[in-house]
Amino acid sequence: MIQRFCARESLAQGDPLAGSAAHAERNLLLSWPRAKWQRSLRQASDMTDAVATRLEAIAEAGRRVNLIHRREQPGERHCLYLMPENRRYEVTRAELAAFLDALRRDAPLTRWEASSPAGPLLLCCTHGKKDKCCAKFGYAAYKALDAAVATHALPFDVWESTHLGGCRLAASAVVFPALRKYGRIDTADVLPLLEAEMADRPYLPCYRGDSRLSPVQQCAQVAALEWLAERSLHPSVSVSTPSDPEASRTSLIVKWQTGSDQGAVAVECIQRALQRFDTCADLDAPAKNTWVWQAVSLRQLEPHLHLQKKSCPHHA
Repeated sequence: MIQRFCARESLAQGDPLAGSAAHAERNLLLSWPRAKWQRSLRQASDMTDAVATRLEAIAEAGRRVNLIHRREQPGERHCLYLMPENRRYEVTRAELAAFLDALRRDAPLTRWEASSPAGPLLLCCTHGKKDKCCAKFGYAAYKALDAAVATHALPFDVWESTHLGGCRLAASAVVFPALRKYGRIDTADVLPLLEAEMADRPYLPCYRGDSRLSPVQQCAQVAALEWLAERSLHPSVSVSTPSDPEASRTSLIVKWQTGSDQGAVAVECIQRALQRFDTCADLDAPAKNTWVWQAVSLRQLEPHLHLQKKSCPHHA
């Protein structure tokens, strides 16, 4: 019997990466041995009730909580990150409840503070108790990312993580503090992804979008970035908001700037129906009908570089 995986089904169904990058901007990342992770993204089997309750309260107050792991981190001494503050802390198991109390009260955390991250923080979902794709594809991607960082002496902190959203898009990763999300990371993508992030730009073959944008804005952003990259441009971009949030077809303006050059393009996006399996647990049931955004055309508005109007057949 051939084993089925939701990630392979997603790819076969043409489920797009762009537009799937939803993620909270405020995050608490807490190191905890992976062997103790539960199905919940923020609970472990050996957590005290005091710690578990405080983590739930922090999540309810609006800060996403993920558990993270790497082999060299001592199990009884926790590394914690606050994002987007880009702060790092070292806390013993005995003091963890006190630290979380201080965080909830917005009290000083100075006595636990450690040096800030030297470079980007990269989390790769390996949460096998949530979905088997994250165990199979996520762990392979994590090992490859971690090995590449060590081999090339790159300034990344790479961690395994609990659920990051989009199990069907495994291997899935997020980069802080940029808050860029990636999916379907294969071993061939590892070094190019790290090199792109070193240049503070997204690696487009696996890019799901900027988590601060809505799904349709992410769709327009990725289409514009791909169009610009084809012209050897890697600018900063800004995306307009839809005039009608309920519309199933919309045109968004993406403005770009790099050095002395700037311009704008109009990206037309439509919603299309897709039947998919969100997780491996859904594979025994009928596929779910859902709606995804797709860029169908792109039109240049300010032809500073004499670029011609171009359609987006690769988004069709």
